[in-house]
Amino acid sequence: MGTLTATSLSLSSSHLNLITRRPFGRKIKNPILHYPFSYQQPTNLHLPSYQFKKAKFELSTAISSTDTVPAADQSFKDASFGQETETSEKDEKFDWYAQWYPVMPVCDLDKRRPLGKKVMGIDIVVWWDRNENDWKVFDDTCPHRLAPLSEGRIDQWGRLQCVYHGWCFGGSGDCKFIPQAPRDGPPIHTSSKACVAAYPSCVQNGILWFWLNADSQYKDIFSKEKPPYIPEIDDPSFTSQMITRDIQYGYEVLIENLMDPSHVPYAHYGIMRAPQRSKSVKVDREGGRPLEIRVKTLDKKGFTAKSSTISDNIFIPPCVFYSSGSLGGNPDNISASPAGTTENPSTPKPVKKILLVFLCIPVSPGNSRLIFTSPRNFGVWIDRIVPRWIFHLNQNLVLDSDLYLLHVEERKIKEFGSLNWHKACFVPTKADALVVGFRRWLNKYSNGQIDWGTKYTGALPPTPPREQLMDRYWSHTVSCSSCNLAYKGLNVLEIVLQVFSLASIGIVAAAKQGALSAAARSTLVSVAIISFLVSKWLSHFVYKNFHFHDYDHASR
Repeated sequence: MGTLTATSLSLSSSHLNLITRRPFGRKIKNPILHYPFSYQQPTNLHLPSYQFKKAKFELSTAISSTDTVPAADQSFKDASFGQETETSEKDEKFDWYAQWYPVMPVCDLDKRRPLGKKVMGIDIVVWWDRNENDWKVFDDTCPHRLAPLSEGRIDQWGRLQCVYHGWCFGGSGDCKFIPQAPRDGPPIHTSSKACVAAYPSCVQNGILWFWLNADSQYKDIFSKEKPPYIPEIDDPSFTSQMITRDIQYGYEVLIENLMDPSHVPYAHYGIMRAPQRSKSVKVDREGGRPLEIRVKTLDKKGFTAKSSTISDNIFIPPCVFYSSGSLGGNPDNISASPAGTTENPSTPKPVKKILLVFLCIPVSPGNSRLIFTSPRNFGVWIDRIVPRWIFHLNQNLVLDSDLYLLHVEERKIKEFGSLNWHKACFVPTKADALVVGFRRWLNKYSNGQIDWGTKYTGALPPTPPREQLMDRYWSHTVSCSSCNLAYKGLNVLEIVLQVFSLASIGIVAAAKQGALSAAARSTLVSVAIISFLVSKWLSHFVYKNFHFHDYDHASR
């Protein structure tokens, strides 16, 4: 997938390279805050920095003429299965259940109704507590008879109500009301068994996050550890529209695909405008080329990498991967003015900056969720006048264009076993350094796979029919506020055009002889035909862009 926004596609290649269920607990309200980490600004790029332990290696996948084993395979083997030299964390494992996970962009959440989601195999419900003016994340299970609370409603007092028997819950997960309990009897609703597990949550960068453990020891986790923060997303001089999509292949394949820039001109040929090379250098129609990528630090907290251009890549496990770069000007001369312009007209032109931010969420074996945004400080006016769903049309097509490839690839990797990825895949070039780095991190700190606890065996679900595999409606449209509104509006317009077409024909047919002139009859018939044809085209457009759009690479 590489990149997703139309603006980022036109960037010159010389400037930018892309790159067991937990115990129930009680939650104390976390405020909606935006506290950044401590960041350092490199001299050539304005990048949020993340603290990594100092490593003693650089991951490279170059081939030497004297190598008997491809350097990529050898470096992977040395890092993951041989002698460790980069850190002293040989026995330290990554805890998947002591992390912040993104749920949804706040712009796509509805305060009027609860929303159910699955993260790390755990069903959660998101709802707006108007009494505390805060988003809440609960376990999606009523303690009474285990009905899903996401199918419930927000009652007139602002409580989350289970619609099976009417039990109501407050913002901390405590039961407020049991209709079946006698009013003059013991207050059984105060029992700890009547409570719902409430997860610590916060809103940061316009995204709702939650801590994947509802134990009471984590009730104040936000004051001790915060989700990764990217200041450009909140910067008013940047634009950062978001898209969310549920995808039917796993988290591991999703991340390594996003870390692979060299697949973009091939897997997305015809829908993404890749940087053009001169004819003397171009070796094929698509314009693939060697890429210099080097992983510089790798430890349990992730890794950083640098490409041959001014593109920096950072992976912050479990979910965050982003690339950033700049176009033109001198980064040191950026003014602090809100508009991102310099005060002195004689100073150099301000830098055009862009980030590609991917939040990759493990859902279950063979399923993942992507939240994508591309903050940039140029062309901001485009996003302010063009509806968000227009951008989503192309972004969904990009996701669809390699979805089947990755779905099949994941099953082939499963046959070899995730720890044997380096044996199954031949990755001899530096273009694969990020992918190798991720697999290296996964093998070293998580035994090559996600820790699903006892909830899953790791087996992948069966491959569904192609139309279901690449479905857009349930994977995106219904949960996107912009696309859902456009979908409903276009369907209404389709019906209006059909009704108008039939009404026009009816008027012509019912009109008495001489009541309408020949010109009026011709006009009504013509309008009726055009309205009918437009309605049929609109029906095809809606299905193709909001339901299912197959992708045929051979015809490109």
